[in-house]
Amino acid sequence: MVTFEGLPGAVAVSHLSVYDWPAADGLRGGTPHLHLTCSEGYVVVGGRGSVQTLTAAGFRETTLTPGALVWFTPGAVHRLVNDDGLRVIVLMQNSGLPEAGDAVLTLPPRCLADPDVYRAAAKLPGDADEAVQERAARARRDLAVEGFLALREAVEGGDPEPLAAFHRAAAALVRPRTPEWRGRWEKGAAPAAAATADQLDALDRGEAGHLADARVHAERPSAHGRFGMCGRLDVYRT
Repeated sequence: MVTFEGLPGAVAVSHLSVYDWPAADGLRGGTPHLHLTCSEGYVVVGGRGSVQTLTAAGFRETTLTPGALVWFTPGAVHRLVNDDGLRVIVLMQNSGLPEAGDAVLTLPPRCLADPDVYRAAAKLPGDADEAVQERAARARRDLAVEGFLALREAVEGGDPEPLAAFHRAAAALVRPRTPEWRGRWEKGAAPAAAATADQLDALDRGEAGHLADARVHAERPSAHGRFGMCGRLDVYRT
């Protein structure tokens, strides 16, 4: 019998307080980016704002107020906008892979062609004091907003090629990491699905032995206020 004791469906969660730093267009919020293999969802628990998304189908802005649930599939560029104390619970596919590498920021094209240039622009100084980390997080956010606004202008102007070029560049940047990501999937979402299949097979046979193996898990955040792409994160080990 296959067993899986992670969160349901091998999702992961974090609590996000969205940045309130103003960007060049006057909006306050996070760093625009996309995921390549993961869907992601937001459950709004406080404040108000919106999420701007950009896909081949066009630009969209979705209002976020407490109780709202919004999710998007791989390839959707998303930017959180904080109007007033926006806080969300983030639901992430594949055991939290979006916070463990599956994300490419909408940096301008000059930063995307060379992996070393991209890494230098996207990386935060993890061992620096908080003021240094904040400056670095804000600088990369501003750079990503610059790229996002150019992509949005092109899409709204009827030119799909800049967004398509960004998709190609993003795929090239993450390609070396796909074996690592596959390993995470093989330890999380794959056995989670296999466990359900085994349990259904057992029930088809009239067996209930797996119910005696029930477990209860609980944990508190393993880190508070970590600088993320969209805001300050409280994260869990699961």
